Parts: sequence; C-alpha cells; structure tokens
Amino acid sequence: VVPTAPEQPAGEIEYQIKSPDPRPDAPPDYNSHFVPGPTGPAVPPPAGYPGGLPMGYYSPQQPSIFPLGPPTGGTHTVQYQPGKYPVPNQQAPITWMPGPPPVPNCPPGLEYLAQLDNIHVLQHFEPMETITHFETNNRYDIKNNSDQMVYIVTEDTDDFTRNAYRTLRPFVLRVTDCVGREIMTMQRPFRCTCCCFCCPSARQELEVQCPPGVTLGFVVEHWNLCRAVYSIQNEKKENVLRVRGPCSTYGCGSDSVFEVKSLDGVSNIGSIIRKWNGLVSAMADADHFDIHFPLDLDVKMKGMIFGACFLIDFMYFERSPPQRSSR
Repeated sequence: VVPTAPEQPAGEIEYQIKSPDPRPDAPPDYNSHFVPGPTGPAVPPPAGYPGGLPMGYYSPQQPSIFPLGPPTGGTHTVQYQPGKYPVPNQQAPITWMPGPPPVPNCPPGLEYLAQLDNIHVLQHFEPMETITHFETNNRYDIKNNSDQMVYIVTEDTDDFTRNAYRTLRPFVLRVTDCVGREIMTMQRPFRCTCCCFCCPSARQELEVQCPPGVTLGFVVEHWNLCRAVYSIQNEKKENVLRVRGPCSTYGCGSDSVFEVKSLDGVSNIGSIIRKWNGLVSAMADADHFDIHFPLDLDVKMKGMIFGACFLIDFMYFERSPPQRSSR
C-alpha cells in the first residue's frame, strides 16, 4: 500500500496557489553571456595603506571619483593656484642667514657678526599697547642687507616692572639665533634719576654677556649738558670706544645719528642710526636702527656696539602707551 498525503479542501488549495511567496526569487544569472576582457595593469596601493585607501577616500588612480578639495596625501606635489586655497593664520616664511664657519677667538654665536659690516634692528609694532595702554615686552628682528634674519631679540621683564617704571625700567634682553639658542644676554639695572644727573649712581648702564653668564663688556652713560655720550668698555671696564649722539636725539623729520669714535675722537669707527619712518616713527613704538661698523673690527666690539643700540632705544626712543587717568 502506497501512503498518500492527506487530502485538503479545495479552498485551501486555491489559496496556496494564489498567495505570493514572501521570499523573493533568486536573481537571474547575468554572467551567462559575460566574456572577460584582457587584464589591465596592476595599480600599487598608496603608501601608508597596505590594503588600499579606505572606502570614501579619494585616490589619484581613480579618475571617475571627483574630490571635494585638493589631494593632500601621497608623494604627489600639491600646487595651489594663488588665492585658491587660502591657509588661515599662515605666517610668512623666515629666511635665515646661512650659518657661518667657525671663527677663532670668537664667542659662540657672534660668528654672524664677523661676516657683516651692517645690520638692521627692526622693532615689532604692538597695536594692543595703544588700545589697552598695557606695556608689553619689546621684540626685535635683526637682519642683514639681504633681508635675511640674523638674530631675534626678546625682552624678558615681568608685567609689574614694565608698567610701573615704563622707559626707566630695568630689563633683560635675550638674543637667540636660528635654532633658538640664546647666544647673548643684555642686562640693564635700575638707576634712580631723582638725584643729580652728574651723580654716578644716576647714570644708565648696560651689561652685555656672550655667552650668557660671561661678561663681554659694558655700555656706560656719561653726563653731558647737550648730547648723549656713552663709553663702550671691555669686560674689565676699560674704555675702548666712545659713542657721541646728536644734540637733538628725537630727530623729528630726520634720522638720528650716533657716531662711534675712538677714545681720542679722531677716528670714526661706525655709527648707530635711528631711521625716521614718517608717522610710524612719530606715533608708534616701532623703531628701525641701522648699525654700521668695519668688517675687520674685533667681533667683540661689534657685539658691544650692537648692545649699545638697545640702551639708546630705551633711553630716547621708547614710547610707553599713555596711562589712564583715574578720577
């Protein structure tokens, strides 16, 4: 006897025939007429991604994908059309003077001055001083005639001293080279100006150390009724050179020239010139000095003339922002 399936009512059989199958049919085979073509060249994966770029990343080997911005990865050189892709807060590149060869009997860091007979001292303009009436640390760029950076000079004085004593403040200036190494330190002690000007305790003085901690020399003010006069001394406080300023040191409308002479006043060694830059010199605290000295001058004396420039700047051309009057 052959077993048979149980009979079902006709209505249920008709319902099963008409009801759709909830599972979709298998997709048709589209590869039945596919003929493979020749094999294309293999494209190596980009560097840094052993398995290729992640999904959604632009690849230069995929011409059908259009990036939303310029490609930034890989070894391809990225060239931007001027103004096409501006970079915010991008500072102008600084071109430094090439490192000079070692010079015998030269303090470390002064080898640059041994190759120069002229340097420019450019003070940074701080507009916030005028707005906030708050004295900030001075900063200077030291450049050669080729507009290459030689040194950077930064003032290191606390906020209270700067704003309490203003132009009479004692200060420390730190001179750094292209690698950020401090090669020179300048220190100005506080000198009371309330007593008689001819008193030695009232005369301004600047000590130059190169390298920091080793005294290179001193710049000492001399009392004079009409003009600025300084002596440049060696580490033993022996007078070596003399600096003689103009009768009017403010130089409104013209350059102010401070002549560097021998002790007898006969030979002209060099000069420190404060350049007149129009309204910038009259209203803003952004001075520009040109320092000239012979190429074959002792490099230590070049460093001392360089230091004398900053004492002159603080004494005659430093402009502190006006203080608010309290009512």
